[in-house]
Amino acid sequence: MAPSRESIQATIESYVKSVAGGTVDDVLALYAPGATVEDPVGTDPRTTEAAIREFYGIIEPLEQTAELGVVKIAADHAAFNFTLVTHMGEQKVEISVIDVMTFDDDAKITSMKAIWGQEDMVAH
Repeated sequence: MAPSRESIQATIESYVKSVAGGTVDDVLALYAPGATVEDPVGTDPRTTEAAIREFYGIIEPLEQTAELGVVKIAADHAAFNFTLVTHMGEQKVEISVIDVMTFDDDAKITSMKAIWGQEDMVAH
């Protein structure tokens, strides 16, 4: 049985909030055991908890804000866009990303693919 739309929406909202201002543990708590992360698409997928922890550990100390955009949910899949702004003193770097995720019955993330390229990063 697929997770409910509401539970998937809640996981997505928690994910965006945790990526922007949470801890690595906050983000990893949203993932199912055995999950994979490909960010950005075209790079080697991270397939172990240690590799996923290392990936999100890079952004944990950054001062960031995020805004969730359009969310589309079908069965146990979702696609959504969000904008992540990293504040570095006077400068801000903004990246617009589309994530595609799959979820288990408990609305835990089983796979995440982030679609973005260097042209999607803008410094202000």
